[in-house]
Amino acid sequence: LEQLDKARRDPLVKAVILRINSPGGTVVASELMHDEITHFKKSGKPVVAVMMDVAASGGYYIACACDEIVAQPSTITGSIGVIMLMFDVSGTMQKIGLKTDAITSGLHKDSGSPFRPMRPEERQLFENVVKDMYDRFVKVVDEGRPGLDEAKVRSLADGRIYTANQALELGLIDRIASLRETVEATKKRVGSKSIRLVAYQRASEYRPNYYANAPTTPTGNINLLNVDMASAL
Repeated sequence: LEQLDKARRDPLVKAVILRINSPGGTVVASELMHDEITHFKKSGKPVVAVMMDVAASGGYYIACACDEIVAQPSTITGSIGVIMLMFDVSGTMQKIGLKTDAITSGLHKDSGSPFRPMRPEERQLFENVVKDMYDRFVKVVDEGRPGLDEAKVRSLADGRIYTANQALELGLIDRIASLRETVEATKKRVGSKSIRLVAYQRASEYRPNYYANAPTTPTGNINLLNVDMASAL
């Protein structure tokens, strides 16, 4: 957001290339970033998403706010969907002779507790929450990809991942190109041969070029848009 605000206020900035290398994240974080990119585009400056190793789930959610989505030949993307991961340790607790005794203000206040099996009505409540968030995700993709209708998006949004070639064929991205090729294409897009690429950074951080300082988030978990239940537990 700090960098987007700087680019929005700078009259010399003609376009933004947003490099995405993320397996996803929480629902709200994805929504906030999507909203900020949408707000930035009101400046009239185009935003081009460049996918790196992985731009899946929440990473793809963010890309859908951009004017164009470009993937590297080996990018993994997709994973359109939502997961709420629960666990049950009641069996282990029985084996070691432990039990809990929750005092709640209402029937569903301890729904999702890992200390007892989930009741059917609780599962239905959580499924309704996931469905509502999933519908929102589908709407974002539908609005961000004009070539796809809602029915097509839902057929693609079963949580699976796609290669760059598959994503291009299905209409989830606009083209496959290297980062260097994307930079050159963006220069042509803004209609200036003399324009140069700049990368914002804080003074205390050294980055020799635009490939440097990729996010350190592990990229092994690529199939979910996480619902953070830590505070509830």
